Amino acid sequence: MLDAIGWIGSAILVLSLVQTRILRLRILNLTGCLIHTGFNLAIGVWPMVGLNVVLAVVNIVQLRRLLKERHASEGQNGYDVVSTDVDAPVLRRLLTRHHDEIAKLHGVEPAELAATEAYLVLRGDETVGAVLLADDGNGTARLTLDHVVERYRDFTPGEHVFRRSGILDGHGYDRIVTRPGITGRTATYYETIGFTRDAATDEFVLAVPIAA
Repeated sequence: MLDAIGWIGSAILVLSLVQTRILRLRILNLTGCLIHTGFNLAIGVWPMVGLNVVLAVVNIVQLRRLLKERHASEGQNGYDVVSTDVDAPVLRRLLTRHHDEIAKLHGVEPAELAATEAYLVLRGDETVGAVLLADDGNGTARLTLDHVVERYRDFTPGEHVFRRSGILDGHGYDRIVTRPGITGRTATYYETIGFTRDAATDEFVLAVPIAA
């Protein structure tokens, strides 16, 4: 039984090292370190206990820093959203560079995306994503693309764009809707940032919030 626990801890540590998202890496690495701490305590290997305790503390410190940065809304450590033209070269370049990923994740060809408004998602000096909206009329903005590069792909960019940035204030919209049929991790993402599923249309809907 103890051997199995040790192997599980080792497997989690190895899994942590192949993560591209730093937050997930730290969480998995911390989990593996804690398992190894308990395992080595049980068998009395004190140098390994000390090593894993130190590594766990390092992971906790780094996790606190990462979680603090997640909710920074302005400045170098936070996200910003800037409006751009739907045919802007910088937007076209982003869509071209991430063509295959967008087609796979969103099931659409980037060149075929309908949009009347476009926004770039920035973190510091880096462009990390794009949001495209189409005016459906009657105060509805249809979300035709909500994409960020993989290493920033958690709920925080979307939380900033849709809950905090106020990008749609004064545009006459009272709600944002997604495409129908979203499931899995994407559905969890939209639920996390405040969208609710409309059972009648199978779309996720968010009332346009007023920026603070």
